Amino acid sequence: MEERIQRAAARCGRRREDILLLAVTKKFPASHIREAFELGLRDFGENYVQEFEGKHAQVADLAGARFHLIGHLQSNKARRAAELFDCVQTVDTAKLARRLAEVKPLEVMIEVKLSPEQAKSGTPAAEVPELVEAIRAVPQLRLRGLMTMPPWSENAEDSRPYFAKLRELGQSCGTAGLSMGMSHDLEVAIEEGSTCVRIGTALFGPRPRGTP
Repeated sequence: MEERIQRAAARCGRRREDILLLAVTKKFPASHIREAFELGLRDFGENYVQEFEGKHAQVADLAGARFHLIGHLQSNKARRAAELFDCVQTVDTAKLARRLAEVKPLEVMIEVKLSPEQAKSGTPAAEVPELVEAIRAVPQLRLRGLMTMPPWSENAEDSRPYFAKLRELGQSCGTAGLSMGMSHDLEVAIEEGSTCVRIGTALFGPRPRGTP
């Protein structure tokens, strides 16, 4: 995995240190987080507040580990999410941002819906500038950038237009961070400017049977 990231960064003249490898550990036990930590990984992504709540006590002693929420967050779970995570990458409304800020200082990203798929979450691209300003007005929150999830395709090139759109949107809003790219399309994401690739399958293999 490290070699793939390094090669992709070198091809487009980027520095490897400007790209975060976020290890996605949803549906895997806390032991996987601990093993990955021992191998040098420090940033971990989880999709569900309730699932990570069950793992948290088993990984709370990992000094320097940072946990990112990368799944859709309902407002009624905002308080608990802010308690558990260091960064919430899926903020999509000003209301949710304010609820997170009530708990503690927190890093956040705005999830942008660029896909026409109904199942995808996020704020529409046209509303991103307004949400950027709303978050910047909240002292407790540090806006790290934008994230998106393109429609699934086995062809990595199909993701490129979505990644390019997010990069352009980030540039227009003055937000440097871009969370985009997964195991199958990370090279394209890096070429389009990703600063955070969310990698699960390529690190840990397929999710355990019976999980969505």
